[in-house]
Amino acid sequence: MIVITGGAGFIGSNLAAALEARGGEPLVICDRLGSGDKWRNIARRELFDIVPPEDLLGWLEAHAPQVHLIFHLGAISTTTERDADAIVANNFRLSRALWDWCGRRDIRLVYASSAAVYGDGAQGFDDDPANLATLRPLNPYGWSKLLFDRFAVRAAARGARKPGQWAGLRFFNVYGPHEGHKGSQRSVVHQVWGQVKEHGRCRLFRSHRPDYADGGQLRDFVSVDDCVAVLLWLHDNPGVSGLFNLGTGRARSFADLAGAVFAALGRAPAIDYVDTPEALRAQYQYFTEARMDRLRAAGYATPFTSLEDGVRAYVARLKSGDPWR
Repeated sequence: MIVITGGAGFIGSNLAAALEARGGEPLVICDRLGSGDKWRNIARRELFDIVPPEDLLGWLEAHAPQVHLIFHLGAISTTTERDADAIVANNFRLSRALWDWCGRRDIRLVYASSAAVYGDGAQGFDDDPANLATLRPLNPYGWSKLLFDRFAVRAAARGARKPGQWAGLRFFNVYGPHEGHKGSQRSVVHQVWGQVKEHGRCRLFRSHRPDYADGGQLRDFVSVDDCVAVLLWLHDNPGVSGLFNLGTGRARSFADLAGAVFAALGRAPAIDYVDTPEALRAQYQYFTEARMDRLRAAGYATPFTSLEDGVRAYVARLKSGDPWR
């Protein structure tokens, strides 16, 4: 049996769809569905159970002999969230509890870290654990992810009880199906598509640095399908443990991304540039690009999807009117 925390969310629900397509293993979702359309992300899945986060540890105790792997993807992931106590409770303490539970039973744990641990990128984007002490996240979310990365690396190095496999994935800018419930945290692909669909134009942030043109800010945009492929690879390779970046290894501009959306819709680009809100400017990243050496060295050889191909496939699904898997 496989448990996916955050399993009704963006990456988690795509992983659930891929695991179900493989067949053979009961799936358990741990998440809160709320009163919106988030439930639609898992409406087509055959599930053993759906467990609220506050009941997870008790549920695991009751079903321990059946569980062999936990994908821990649930978290408070809003980068603008300021309630640090809630973030610590959800993103650090629950993660520690799952680490300890898996360690006592030799159960495998694959968890979501984040590229937010790299802060403004001044220290680079190298996932070598030796660099953990140099990183300076810009918000409580990024700090909470770094806090657990540091805990996991220290705990594994001590050789004390640890999960049978442990892997932390630092997701970069992920886009793809099942993110519609995320509101302002949706990918820029989804936001641009919605603006073009409604207005025929889109808005991007103006650059406030002389070394970047408007729309020239760079991100490592990665398809959720590629993220799921890496998660499945870790499922299939229980001997692989450690911290790993999960991007494409190639930064692209927001103008490139918007252009890919317009091309997928068969339209010429029509982009308006607006000032970045003052409240965001101190935390705004102008460049992110994952170093992918460690994941490749661990044995992951599958090529990553180009921005143009990934956006084209995603927009086709959005245009279909049935974006759920």
